[in-house]
Amino acid sequence: MTVTYSSKVANASFFGFHRLLLRWKGSIYKLLYREFALFVLLYTFLSVVYRFFFSEHQKRLFEKLSLYCETYAEQIPVTFVLGFYVTLVVNRWWNQFVNLPWPDRLMIHISSCVKGKDEYGRLLRRTLMRYVNLTSVLIFRSVSRAVCKRFPTIEHVVEAGFMTPEERKMYENIRSPHLKYWIPVVWFCNLASKAREEGRIQDSIDLQNLLNEINGLRAWCSTLFGYDWVGVPLVYTQVVTLAVYTFFLASLIGRQFLDPTQGYQGHDLDLYIPVFTLLQFFFYAGWLKVAEQLINPFGEDDDDFEVNWVIDRSLQVSLLAVDEMHMNLPTMTKDMYWNDSDARPPYTLAAADSCIPSFLGSTTDMGSLLQFFSSGLGVFCPQNLLIFSELLSLNVAGSWSSLPAAERSGSSGPPLCHIRERFPRPEEQYWPTQVSFCPGTAAHHFHNSRES
Repeated sequence: MTVTYSSKVANASFFGFHRLLLRWKGSIYKLLYREFALFVLLYTFLSVVYRFFFSEHQKRLFEKLSLYCETYAEQIPVTFVLGFYVTLVVNRWWNQFVNLPWPDRLMIHISSCVKGKDEYGRLLRRTLMRYVNLTSVLIFRSVSRAVCKRFPTIEHVVEAGFMTPEERKMYENIRSPHLKYWIPVVWFCNLASKAREEGRIQDSIDLQNLLNEINGLRAWCSTLFGYDWVGVPLVYTQVVTLAVYTFFLASLIGRQFLDPTQGYQGHDLDLYIPVFTLLQFFFYAGWLKVAEQLINPFGEDDDDFEVNWVIDRSLQVSLLAVDEMHMNLPTMTKDMYWNDSDARPPYTLAAADSCIPSFLGSTTDMGSLLQFFSSGLGVFCPQNLLIFSELLSLNVAGSWSSLPAAERSGSSGPPLCHIRERFPRPEEQYWPTQVSFCPGTAAHHFHNSRES
């Protein structure tokens, strides 16, 4: 159910986000249109009653009430309270995502450390991996509505192949009033220890690595359980909700357009439609809706986590890694850069702009510039700076500073033709098509020698 749009915003462009504003799934319009429609209806109702059904005396009383609400509604700290609340909720949402239990590290360790291509070795690896996936399913059942609908009972877990009937009996016979997602972790550790005793795991360090990884996965599961158990304090959620809705209840009266003939300050125009009040409702109420959607990402909203997909992917990939891919290696051959000390993968024409020189530090260009001109090759002028920029792009000027001192000695320095001879390049890469040189400089003499 996650709404992905990363490819649409890969590159910044003119009005780059405008395409996203037209989407419906996962949008603020889908979340807010009911509340927005209700606010517009209530505002319109009060406006019609004030204009057409109140007597003059009732209009004056309503106008005083409207001015009162407009004055004191601004004292409600909506922005302050709502901003902190949404920040807290977004941080919790992201932390829950990074603590989803992925089996990838464990499956790599099991595939490489648990030896044996016979049937028992295969059974051992697949059973260890199944315990890992069973742990994830049990914790997801306790925190995710979507997974609980998919596996409402342990019987459904058995039917899906995550647990055997015998394991189910052992699981149910363990009497504990607490959540029992940790039981497959204990089975995993005991089975791994047995494999070490049998020699299937040939080193105690490998066993320790497996136990560390399974404890890391258990920590992820415990973190998810903790987030589900201890949420944002209810009082904070209540304060934010009351602040937002109280502010807009007051705005229903305080933001009415009053009779301009009465001379109330700020009520010189009667526009009928409160454009900026509606925008303010859209932003503040939309902000609250963002927090409402993200406060529990294990529901069934558009942007909630695809936990059922995580279960499917984890089972398929992990069993593939520990079974079919176990010691199933391609033949080793020499790579295409075997005798090349400067390996440079090719670029397609579309990716040619991504081929850039290495960054050598922010002062590299400045040092090369000073050495270039202090060597006597020329004087500072716009034309010579242009020449130097061309040389620098080819790393010629930087290489000039690395020449032996004898070659760089002399009052005026060696001619530029020496650089050209020592560092040959195609001539069309050295110079722009139109370059003029400062008369009397070494660059000017070199240009004349090129022409001849």
